Amino acid sequence: MKYLGSCHCGQVAFEVEGNLEGAMSCNCSMCQRKGALMWFVPRENLRVTRGDRAMASYTFNKHVIQHKFCPTCGIHPFGEGTDSSGKAMAAINARCLENVDLAVLNITQYDGRSR
Repeated sequence: MKYLGSCHCGQVAFEVEGNLEGAMSCNCSMCQRKGALMWFVPRENLRVTRGDRAMASYTFNKHVIQHKFCPTCGIHPFGEGTDSSGKAMAAINARCLENVDLAVLNITQYDGRSR
């Protein structure tokens, strides 16, 4: 299924394809503060349709994830990194997707604070 997403002001927009059945809630210092629900997909399933050059990135700790955000409204629509086998992945913030009922998603808790 194809989903459309964006930041709050619309300067950053994207399409992502996949089967959204669940998301992850992480308690690391970054995710806990931004309140994201992350859905992981192969990076090739994400296509930025507006604002690719406008986005800013933030890294911290081990600097392995590029946390992308809109410099205008501050919303974090997704992050980019690699999985344990080195495959490029995108962590989509499900809260930035249109027409998604978050209440029906299976939310798993991840203890990023301890990593």
